[in-house]
Amino acid sequence: MKIAILSRKSSLYSTRRLREAAVERGHDVQIVDYLRCFMDITSKRPRVMLAGEEIKDVEAIVPRIGATYTFYGLSVVRQFEMMGVFSANTSQGISRSRDKLRAMQLLARAGVGMPVTGFLHSTKDVDGVIDTVGGAPLVIKLLEGTQGIGVVLAETRKAAQSVIEAFRGLDANILLQEYIAESAGADIRAFVVGDEVVAAMKRQAQPGEFRSNLHRGGYATVAELSEEERETAILAAQTMGLSVAGVDLLRSSRGPMVIEVNSSPGLEGIEQTTGIDVAGHIVSFIEENVSRGAARDTIHF
Repeated sequence: MKIAILSRKSSLYSTRRLREAAVERGHDVQIVDYLRCFMDITSKRPRVMLAGEEIKDVEAIVPRIGATYTFYGLSVVRQFEMMGVFSANTSQGISRSRDKLRAMQLLARAGVGMPVTGFLHSTKDVDGVIDTVGGAPLVIKLLEGTQGIGVVLAETRKAAQSVIEAFRGLDANILLQEYIAESAGADIRAFVVGDEVVAAMKRQAQPGEFRSNLHRGGYATVAELSEEERETAILAAQTMGLSVAGVDLLRSSRGPMVIEVNSSPGLEGIEQTTGIDVAGHIVSFIEENVSRGAARDTIHF
């Protein structure tokens, strides 16, 4: 099978591991810089071009689309979908998860456990939305933030008011979320492939820091998940329409709560922490779906 990995750099850990796992299973792998692709949008004959040459005979793609390049990256994924190529994650699933507000609305509708979340436009409504999420302390998140950037813990109402007014003064869109104190600076990254959690790790923030992202200096250990946590992670991924997802959970007194669903989760932290061949699970999932002709199911506009 010919598999194309849509990634900016072949040297990135996740890209390299996916290529290794696919080659080990006898597949032909091409790393495609999606920003260098252009599309021939012709009726009944859609094509993807790279360096002036048509990308041919690809049976499956693995999108590794950076948040900064979501719009163009998704257009490339959709073009492959139009060509009948199976995508490990659909363009629609990636789009849903990248819009944090839309993601939270979809999760709420599906009944997935999540912190109480508020969204506002006018700073005149600051007090109302703070009360809605349970008052201070509370978490304020930029909609466009990634890897813990643009996430602020406001410990008092005054601090929350100041941060909200500052962000809105810059016309930045923000979410306000209930602070789950009992999580104690830790979250769970559950890695979902298909309809199962294939690996999970607990990420703990450094002392004095509430963000547990490994990019922010957090450290990780293997996590044993309860059945409820597994079911929550799988439901969250399915609600987004994602077959490959990193679902971030908080352990609360009200049960597991989803705080984010990542459509391009990194493999380095989860593989090195758990010792599990996550890349191999992804390639196996692709094999199973391509063999049963699932490409037609990935076309979502």
